[in-house]
Amino acid sequence: QVQLVESGGGLVQAGGSLRLSCAASGRSSSSVPMGWFRQAPGKEREFVAAISWRGTNTVYADSVKGRFTISRAYAGNTVYLQLDSLKSEDTAVYRCAADRFARHYPSDHSSDYDYWGQGTQVTVSS
Repeated sequence: QVQLVESGGGLVQAGGSLRLSCAASGRSSSSVPMGWFRQAPGKEREFVAAISWRGTNTVYADSVKGRFTISRAYAGNTVYLQLDSLKSEDTAVYRCAADRFARHYPSDHSSDYDYWGQGTQVTVSS
């Protein structure tokens, strides 16, 4: 079992930055890929970014590429998402997730992730 707790959300003006954190605990939490997904009101959940368990491979949604950066601590059990140049369309609840397998390359499919945090709200005002 893996437990995930997000933090770092908040209200920010367009063009601003936030840093989200996801603290993972439990069996094998540091040896699987981790991902971030988001869901805005009235919209489906969408992939944001993911990172391999070693931190050597990352993948991003086109909508955030060049603005968001995913990383993980050396011990592997904390994953960060740096959000820069925020836009109003980035407003959503952001949730981190842990993969069920130790894939070499992180997945962008939510169905590959077994464990989910409760989420943290990011609101960008224009």
